[in-house]
Amino acid sequence: MTAEGQGKKSSRKSSGDTTGAAERAVLRRQGRMLALQVLYELDLTNHDAEEAMGRAFAEHDPVAVSVQKQVRQLVSGVLAHRELLDPVIAEAAPARALDEQAAIERNVLRLAAYELLYDPRVPPRVSINEAVELAKRFGGENSGKFTNGVLRTIYERREKERAAAKAG
Repeated sequence: MTAEGQGKKSSRKSSGDTTGAAERAVLRRQGRMLALQVLYELDLTNHDAEEAMGRAFAEHDPVAVSVQKQVRQLVSGVLAHRELLDPVIAEAAPARALDEQAAIERNVLRLAAYELLYDPRVPPRVSINEAVELAKRFGGENSGKFTNGVLRTIYERREKERAAAKAG
């Protein structure tokens, strides 16, 4: 095979990787939306998390196994860290107390703050952007701007803390 032929093969593989990446991004977005749906339900009710996830999966059937796994990871992560996440969010949004925020905004922030602080696999920019899109789609008129501001504050504070820890 000539170098020219190898270049074409490489180009096709690269194109295939891009499609795979795009599909994974769509699946991850679906996972975040379903996780948000479950967190919203749990925030407003005393429902069991597993039952809420089961209902969400049934409502959106079929749900890919990878998406179900992501939803379980996000929901369990947010629930496990909620007592740590809520004060971080409250500190980043002092003008609007958590209990004064719309439930959808509060849970978008919890979901993204969890990713920012506890899931290093998700690039911060992606987490913030996805949260802003969820807030715009499901929240009020200014939810996207509010979400962006709060999450950028959380991210910047986290980066300052990491830099200080490295320096110290």
